[in-house]
Amino acid sequence: MRIIFMGTPEFAVPSLQAIASENSAFELVLVVTGKDKPRKSKHADAEPSPVKIAALALGLPVYEVDDVTDPDFAATIAAHKPDVIVVAAYRILLPSVYEQAALGAFNLHASLLPAYRGAAPINWSIIKGEKETGVTTFFLQQRVDTGNIILQEKTPIAPDENATNLTRRLSEIGASVVVNTLHQIFSGSVSVSGQNEALASRAPKLTRDNTRINWAQPVAAINDFIRGLALKPAAWTTFQGKTIKIFRASPAALFDIPSVSPGTMLVDRSRLYASGTNGWLELLSLQLEGRKPMEASEFLRGLRHDAETLFFV
Repeated sequence: MRIIFMGTPEFAVPSLQAIASENSAFELVLVVTGKDKPRKSKHADAEPSPVKIAALALGLPVYEVDDVTDPDFAATIAAHKPDVIVVAAYRILLPSVYEQAALGAFNLHASLLPAYRGAAPINWSIIKGEKETGVTTFFLQQRVDTGNIILQEKTPIAPDENATNLTRRLSEIGASVVVNTLHQIFSGSVSVSGQNEALASRAPKLTRDNTRINWAQPVAAINDFIRGLALKPAAWTTFQGKTIKIFRASPAALFDIPSVSPGTMLVDRSRLYASGTNGWLELLSLQLEGRKPMEASEFLRGLRHDAETLFFV
């Protein structure tokens, strides 16, 4: 079975490697990924995508493209005569591309569809306080993330798990589901189910605006927000006129002090806290604008303060 694989970030790499390991049944005829990105230093070589690095290590042919609407892209895909196109964390494809697959094109999505359709399902599942998530393979159709479901696999979200760790786990779970999906297609045993639109929810792209911490929330919701954005792009707030990213926090016992406005920061016995609407959150790992990431204790050592001094964000 001739397969074209499309993906760019680290999340897609385990799926590519898993398909390649099934070489007795599957032939990877092309790996499609994004073009190398320029590095900050003018003297450094451009940075290849994780998928490109993995594909070259496997000795697979790589086709780099940024404009997936270019007619030449569809023509290249057609020329490789794919039986199946596998997509994992790539671009939105036109029908002129994915319809070139004789047996169908499917996507690996990091949620239990129809929940969390969109660009950032892992982040939003944690932000929204979900206790369970998973992966879905589904056949592509014109409306994004709406195609018929092939397979799903569930997994719990641990209370202290952040988006970086969950992404790594889901990429491994997803690799197994991708291979199982290919075997079903290969054997002609695929059974699909439609998505229930009444249960659909969105996972929009992360931006500067929607990653800012809103302190006027319960402590548990703020903690979920921080976990859902760690380690990248990271939840952020402001401190003394500068941006500060928060990577890790933990709900703390209530202090016996007068009620304060949400977002009030408190230093107590070399520990750093911030208030929500119903209590306090201990801030454990952070990064002040222009500085390297650090533990809160290191941040406080460089900060002039008195015990129990209140700071405002």
